Amino acid sequence: MILDLSSVGINDIPSVGGKNASLGEMIQKLSGLGICIPGGFVITVEAYTQFIVQNQLDKKIRDLIHDIDHDNVESLRRAGLSVRQLIRNSPLPKELSVKIIEAYYTLSQSYGQESTDVAVRSSATAEDLPNASFAGQQETYLNVRGPAALMDAVRNCFASLFTDRAISYRSTFGFDHFKVGLSVCVQKMIRSDLGSAGVAFSLDTESGFKNVVVINGSYGLGEMVVQGSVSPDEFIVFKPKLKEGFPSILEKKIGVKDQMMVYGDNPDERVKTIPVDKSKQNQFCLNDAQILQLAEWVCIIEGYYSDLRGHWCPMDVEWAIDGLSGKLFIVQARPETIHSRKDAALLVDYKLGEDFSREKPILKGIAVGNKIGYGPVNIMYSLDKRIGEHFDFKKGSVLVTDMTDPDWEPIMKMASAIITNKGGRTCHAAIIARELGVPAIVGCGNATEILTDNLEVTVSCASGEEGEVYKGQLEYSLVETNIKDIPQVDTTILFNVASPSQAFHIAHLPGKGVGLAREEFIINNYIQAHPLALMNHASLNDAELTARIQQLTKGFESGEHFFIEKLSYGVGKIAAAFHPSPVIVRFSDFKTNEYYNLLGGKYFEPKEENPMLGWRGASRYYSESYKKAFGLECRAIKKVREQMGLDNVIVMIPFCRTVDELFAVYKVMEEYGLKRGENGLQVYLMAEIPSNIILADEFAKHIDGFSIGSNDLTQLVLGLDRDSSLVASIYNERNSAVKEMIVRLIQAAKKAKIKVGICGQGPSDFPDFAQFLVEQGIDTLSITPDSFLKTNAAIHKIETENRKKRPQPF
Repeated sequence: MILDLSSVGINDIPSVGGKNASLGEMIQKLSGLGICIPGGFVITVEAYTQFIVQNQLDKKIRDLIHDIDHDNVESLRRAGLSVRQLIRNSPLPKELSVKIIEAYYTLSQSYGQESTDVAVRSSATAEDLPNASFAGQQETYLNVRGPAALMDAVRNCFASLFTDRAISYRSTFGFDHFKVGLSVCVQKMIRSDLGSAGVAFSLDTESGFKNVVVINGSYGLGEMVVQGSVSPDEFIVFKPKLKEGFPSILEKKIGVKDQMMVYGDNPDERVKTIPVDKSKQNQFCLNDAQILQLAEWVCIIEGYYSDLRGHWCPMDVEWAIDGLSGKLFIVQARPETIHSRKDAALLVDYKLGEDFSREKPILKGIAVGNKIGYGPVNIMYSLDKRIGEHFDFKKGSVLVTDMTDPDWEPIMKMASAIITNKGGRTCHAAIIARELGVPAIVGCGNATEILTDNLEVTVSCASGEEGEVYKGQLEYSLVETNIKDIPQVDTTILFNVASPSQAFHIAHLPGKGVGLAREEFIINNYIQAHPLALMNHASLNDAELTARIQQLTKGFESGEHFFIEKLSYGVGKIAAAFHPSPVIVRFSDFKTNEYYNLLGGKYFEPKEENPMLGWRGASRYYSESYKKAFGLECRAIKKVREQMGLDNVIVMIPFCRTVDELFAVYKVMEEYGLKRGENGLQVYLMAEIPSNIILADEFAKHIDGFSIGSNDLTQLVLGLDRDSSLVASIYNERNSAVKEMIVRLIQAAKKAKIKVGICGQGPSDFPDFAQFLVEQGIDTLSITPDSFLKTNAAIHKIETENRKKRPQPF
């Protein structure tokens, strides 16, 4: 009935449950690799069975469960409460009580204490399986001390096999209630109440991208992160380069860590929630060394379980930092059950209709999944209060609440969408929403204030990591495509990727890399401030600007550091998504009016009559008044290539009017650590000015490739302003003059034996234009991901026709 945690393993699930089996397996097999797991003991399923038999509870429980109407939440609630009361009011067998107390004192002595603090965790035999997560279906009791408190916690764990959510979950996924047994883990507590804790996944939880570890964390006991009570810090690490020894942190995003769970002050209050000190809120809960150590451990755990099962087995891990010793511990590990079961060959694409472009979202948050839902809003401030008043949640409504813990699962499965004020993308609510296939947006901040009951809304998670809520019912479509059905083409297709949040979602498309990653999107959306303002705001005597920049850069040592880190994270995520395929990153190409609109930009930008033809691209980089800002871009790229190890990044210089300008840019790049040819660095030129084509032979001697920017090239060849609606009807990339320029450039590139591609919008919008480029022998086409299928079909058609025209051998 009682076993040491270190004596059980993965083959013992029928007797100790999934959680205990996993913990014991890791203690046995992974402790030798340096992974720390707290010790403890197991109360087996046999003990639970004896408890049920001795108290003659089996038939009573069966009768109560049999009478549940699973479509009626109140019926479920009444039956669940009755079953739990039966169990809580029944005594533990005397022999079992004695053995539990003996094991507890032995555990306490091993840690040099008389009555140590333990976590009492439920471990069901149908829990943590590769085909179902059962996340949070049973209870955990923290900071339990002394025999009496321990006995109560064990009995409550037994009762938690029949929480409302567990009964509902088993019914939803077809598990027999009476073939599921319960074991209990009594495990030494880690003092994360004095440190930090959270969860980590060995894949991206939204896209299923395999090559990253995603870590969420906050101060105090990990329940706050798991429950979604805080918006945690988020860290992303690139696994392939981490395994090669690179500190490949791709993202550090600070959360709203305004409260934390700590030990209570008296026996009746085992834990309590307190505010987090303001200064700590603005710091990351993990340092870089801890992030990398945790990511390494997650990779080791994933590798071990993948070998054990004979196939890829991504993992969901709970971790804690002991505030007394500063040591990292793994307190739980289970198989991830959503993306590991998906058909990787099936592309499922939700798209909002044309009316979407005319609408503005009324609310934004963190997207969970990629689906779209619609329905009337139903705000539920308190689950117990509303259900107690016989409130009936109508199927198809949009559930809006402060946060959802696993008790809400019976309601969640009836919702068309879920919106919460709090939580991160690895909280229980997010995990259950993914498993139920319900679109959810978490961490909105003020959803319960902005939305009103019965307001009809469309909830979209189809635009990357940011979820959006729109008034009314917007049209949307669902397109499913099997990658195996997409015809292969000879022409290399690359992608134009603006947003880093898109990158993991499109990494599985059969493209060969990125032909254009724009820095402007990253600067505009993730950095938001003018680089010179970040470096010099303190000298501008603008208190409001300084306050806004300090708020923006919290968690970073300076504005300069913030710019480099944020830009490197954005570029790094795109480069990691497509590694080892080439990713062409264009240095910033804002115009003066666009730089002016960035925070603090008014202090550094002149007013130009025609910014489109003014101080932009290459001409800024070597200018004495902007050079230091360009240096930040160079340092960010250097970090991506040399520190993160993502040497698949190629840089591209935009709007470079003359060869002398090219040399001037090279000189500044070298000052900041970027030299063409060093560490394999390639430099491409954006061919978008007539001088680039006219002088193509000369430019070609000093670059590694051309990328045609058809948008600006069309503007400058036809002599029109592409921002002017008055001449919009003349703008046409397929004009014969533009085509002639493109033909000349392709010929010049072929002659110089360097690469030539195109990254303008033309091939994405017009399949016939793509066909023209293929006929001219272009090396690569870079298109928007949403136009991949139609462009690929057009290329396949022209390639097939060209093959038919070739002379056949005798």
